[in-house]
Formats: sequence, C-alpha cells, structure tokens
Amino acid sequence: MAETPKYKRVLLKLSGEALMGKQDYGIDPEMVRRIAAEIKIVQELGVEVCLVVGAGNIFRGMTGVASGFDRTSADHMGMLATVMNSIAIQNALEQQGIDSRVQSAFPIASVCEPYIRRKAIRHMEKGRVVVFAAGTGNPFFTTDTAAALRAAEMGCDALLKGTQVNGVYTTDPKTNPDAKKYDKLDYHTVLTRDLKVMDTSAIALARENDIPIVVFSIHKHGEFANVMCGDGEYTIIAKE
Repeated sequence: MAETPKYKRVLLKLSGEALMGKQDYGIDPEMVRRIAAEIKIVQELGVEVCLVVGAGNIFRGMTGVASGFDRTSADHMGMLATVMNSIAIQNALEQQGIDSRVQSAFPIASVCEPYIRRKAIRHMEKGRVVVFAAGTGNPFFTTDTAAALRAAEMGCDALLKGTQVNGVYTTDPKTNPDAKKYDKLDYHTVLTRDLKVMDTSAIALARENDIPIVVFSIHKHGEFANVMCGDGEYTIIAKE
C-alpha cells in the first residue's frame, strides 16, 4: 500500500446492513469494532474523516410504508434508527482511542450535538471523526442523499461508499457470476444505466459539486486505507 493518501478529507457512507455482520438484524458489536479499526488506520494517514450511516439493519422507511406506515412517519423512524447506529459507531471509535462526535440533523440535545456545519468542520480539523445522523432531517430523502449533501457541505475531496462488494458491476455479482466490474464510470452513465450505486439525487449532487464517488468493499480488512492511497479494488465515479 502506498503511504500517501490521495484525499485530505473524505466522507464514508455505510449502509445499516454493514453493521449487522453475520446477523440477520441489529448491530453486531464485533463488526462495528472492525469498521472503527478501519477508520483509525485511515485517520492515522492524516485524512480527515466524517461518516453517514443508514438504518436498514434496524428499520427501513420504504419497508415501513409497504407495511402500512405513513411515509413521513416511516422516514422519521428510519432517521431515529440512524442515530442509534451513529452512537454505536461513536462508541466503537472511542474504544479505539479516536475522539468523535455525533451530529444529528434534528436536535436530540441530551444524546448528541445538533448539525452545525462550521462546528463539524472544526471538529475534523482538530482530528475528530464526525458521524452525521438522522439523514438530511427531512422525510423523502435517503441517507445516500444525506451523504452527498454532507460531503458537499464539508468540502470533502471524495465520497467513499463501503458496500458488500468490491465495486460497481454490470449486474449483481452475487446472482450472476458473469457480471463485469467497472473500474471507472462517469456520473451520466451511472444515471442512464440505472446502476443502483446510490439514488439519483445523491449522484446528481455529487456531479454538481464534482465529488468523486469511490465504491469498495467495507468487509475486506485494510481496504478503506488501500483505496485511500489508490490501491485495492474499487470503482470510481467521476467526470468523464
């Protein structure tokens, strides 16, 4: 692995499912500790790191809608679930000796800080990891969109999406052994081919703000740091 990272400040987007480990539901403490260790390696390279995490391991808004919940209520429930995940990540980071802060898009004063852009930037400048919870704070927007929004607001050099596979494929490699991996894509291709990397609002936000999206496997040990230094296996989505 090269020693010099390609980016100075990044946002890592994790799905809620990434925290489940081998469980069918909830938070696997061992998996959360492993993710925290991956973040520590990257931070020790001198990179400023912030995170957005989803809620699919606890409650998925659209699933709630399918079960009969009002969309706004379901999305609010999902946002609260991201706060739980964010606190779990914060706890694991601090066990690794990493100072961190959780900032929520809607105020939960007794649990975490409210989202304040300048304060979040200052935290990162001081070497703290900032975990952005509660999505954008609005229903009808996913945590993918929240990740692209926060990456733009923080002035991040890249948006890293840690997934179950090592990049973007033509089709699902878990069900199709002939699926081909892309090494590089442009935003337009991702949107027109409907490659399901992130939702269209997130891709559009990244394109408008010229933020490259790097898709890699969060389950491979050391891969976050490898990708940060231009090594490892990943797909990068950027301008043509």
